[in-house]
Amino acid sequence: MAALMRTKVELFYDVVSPYSWFGFEALCRYRPHWKMDLILRPVFLGGIMKEAGNRPPMMVPSKGLYMQKDLLRNAAYFGIPLKLIEDPFHVMIEKGSLRAQRFITAVAHERPEYIEGVSRELWKRIWSTGEDIVETESLHIAAKAANMEDSDILKCLKLMNDSNIKQALIKSTEDAIEYGAFGAPTVIVHSKDQPEMFFGSDRFPLIAQMLNEEWKGPLPDPIKN
Repeated sequence: MAALMRTKVELFYDVVSPYSWFGFEALCRYRPHWKMDLILRPVFLGGIMKEAGNRPPMMVPSKGLYMQKDLLRNAAYFGIPLKLIEDPFHVMIEKGSLRAQRFITAVAHERPEYIEGVSRELWKRIWSTGEDIVETESLHIAAKAANMEDSDILKCLKLMNDSNIKQALIKSTEDAIEYGAFGAPTVIVHSKDQPEMFFGSDRFPLIAQMLNEEWKGPLPDPIKN
């Protein structure tokens, strides 16, 4: 019976974070391979950074330059169609992702089966095609691309301004902070009732070791021609 037990794994993420996209896709790909119950937890990265006293990479010139090369290397490694943003400060800092994260939270509340698809479509918009992710029309387009019905989309667009949804996003962000998060992605592995935190998209060999599973690289499934 013990061999059949599944481990709870929480992914705290924000679609403004490209590294969260890498972590998100890797964990989603390994869902059929690892004995884990993956729980997607949208958070507001700005709130985590502020609480932790952290700074965005583009606020540190050398880190920002490194990040540009590192993102392209990771995109090739994970097989994700990421492109660099022309004006990252405007997109990531000035526009931010609060409305996008509230919308994802509303989707998780109302139609949780679409949270993976909607999150992925929002990442594609900001980090693949360089499009907006905070305007109402942008959210509608992303949800439509994830095969949500118009009636459900409209309900979630309305719900994202509800105090309960706003509080749910705050609670998820606070939960991440309580675990010790200082950025995204943050992965929490609930091993033997003792939560273990992993930061970033390069810790999967260690996560696999904790789960007593095998890390086969970013593409565990054979590519079909």
